[in-house]
Amino acid sequence: MHPDVEVLRATIRVPTVAERDPALTDPAPFEQLHALLAEHFPLLHERLERVDLGEAAPRALLWRWAGTSSDRPVVLMAHQDVVPVTPDDPWTHPAFAADVVETPEGPAIWGRGTLDDKGQLVAICTAVERLLADGLTPAQDVWLSFGADEEVSGPSAPAAVDELRRRGVEPWFVLDEGGAVAGQAFPGVGAPVAVVGATEKGTTTLSLTVTGRGGHSSTPAPKGPTARLGRALWRLDQKQFPVNVPGPTIDLLRRLAGHLPLPLRALLTGATRTPPGVLGRALVAAGPETAAMVRTTMVATTLSGAPAHNVIAARARAEVNLRIMPGESVASALDHVRDAVDDQQVAVDVVEANEPSPLSPTTEPEALGAFALLERTIADVFPDAIVTPYVMMAGTDSRFFCDICPRVYRFASLRMSKEQRASIHSFDEHVHVAAWLEGVDWYVALLRSL
Repeated sequence: MHPDVEVLRATIRVPTVAERDPALTDPAPFEQLHALLAEHFPLLHERLERVDLGEAAPRALLWRWAGTSSDRPVVLMAHQDVVPVTPDDPWTHPAFAADVVETPEGPAIWGRGTLDDKGQLVAICTAVERLLADGLTPAQDVWLSFGADEEVSGPSAPAAVDELRRRGVEPWFVLDEGGAVAGQAFPGVGAPVAVVGATEKGTTTLSLTVTGRGGHSSTPAPKGPTARLGRALWRLDQKQFPVNVPGPTIDLLRRLAGHLPLPLRALLTGATRTPPGVLGRALVAAGPETAAMVRTTMVATTLSGAPAHNVIAARARAEVNLRIMPGESVASALDHVRDAVDDQQVAVDVVEANEPSPLSPTTEPEALGAFALLERTIADVFPDAIVTPYVMMAGTDSRFFCDICPRVYRFASLRMSKEQRASIHSFDEHVHVAAWLEGVDWYVALLRSL
């Protein structure tokens, strides 16, 4: 097995799970991961400036690679932490074993973090180490920002932003996880689609709570807390958010149009002229991935009720996760939910709120065109892919960097099938060895072309 691949496997075996309460996070796996990185990337550790973020983010990693100029610094991001694995997850191969499994596409590494996000972290480090060995000095300063608590919206990324702001660093562009070279990404399109997030939805969580008297399950009263909560969730399911087709989605549809069968090609070629309602309904009907491109989504994720099977709940509670479209807001989403629930006995409260990120430019003069640079580099390394901006549905640490940079993009240089994309935050997450090595080549090409 390629020695670089063995480094990735070693990092996958380390269960770097962060907790929402930092005091509950086990520091040992992160210390082990840092030791692995120091062992396998000695030039990176020797020649780059390590910036200590102190108590604000003790496990975060921030490095500065000095370039020939500091005028247009670049920030490359990834995160060290992974989501937990539960005993009920039906993994085909153990989640933290990093087994190499033969597939029809060649060998693949199985494990939590291969796609989200150690695959990208180790690819960046591998590219930097390779270029340092070749004697490269980048044209601009390059910052590597590897947070340790992205999955729990922790303090790593805000602390890194604060440090860059303190130093007066104004990045030319920031690149984080997000899009990918996605196979089976759009109905009717056979070619892979390299999607680059030009914005991301706002990740917001609301709680729906109903309280009542409770009591013994042998004497239930009508319209108790669980029934009322269930009705509220059903109403939300019946009253989805209206369609909203933002600029990056229209651009994506135009770029894909020539690769589609004729009936869809005519509709999407004139995407700017097609009424948004017609276009939106077509994409909603095409499936959940395309539906999420054109509206704010909401789904109940956690439920709690009575503590025992023979007790009527005195308090029933659900958390509803929303991904808010650009052009909308937390306040407008909250109004929609309350209007849909239409029940004053259901308390709707904000648990966590993040507004949608600003839209980063995708058409600029050549001297400023960070998106054009990403587009060219993708075309060079993935010539079979259609490159396009899109609205990222998930949330990333990069949203915090929008405060200091107008060009924040989201792209992981990995080929991912539809099955692989479905495994993120689920079971059987894996990356193909050839695809990961190709991803390293992409970072090498990007750093050389700055």
